[in-house]
Amino acid sequence: MKQIHNKKELLTKRKELRKNLTPAEAFLWKCLKAKQLGGRRFQKQHSIKSYIVDFYCAAEKLVIELDGEVHQSSNVQEYDEKRTKELEALGFTVIRFENKMVFDKLPSVLKEIKDNFKRGACSNN
Repeated sequence: MKQIHNKKELLTKRKELRKNLTPAEAFLWKCLKAKQLGGRRFQKQHSIKSYIVDFYCAAEKLVIELDGEVHQSSNVQEYDEKRTKELEALGFTVIRFENKMVFDKLPSVLKEIKDNFKRGACSNN
């Protein structure tokens, strides 16, 4: 099968995005890094096909996207929908949160992420 993860041509862009996380991405990353959530390993700014997703858990085939103001426009919403459908067709689960939710309702965001784990969640967190 053709490589779909972390294509070399997206490496520079991925590195740039990792160095410049949005405030919401940085806030959520503090809870996802180092297997803190259910013992799962997450990667930030991971590429699948031509898309760079905010967070990815390979063990769960789980993609987490955070949406800021720009995602309110109909053009961006159409693109997001197409992208989500394409990733789901490849067997990935895609969940989206508005940036505001990450700051205002972090416990429920983390719970929803864990609720999407297919294997039994570890007892920690």
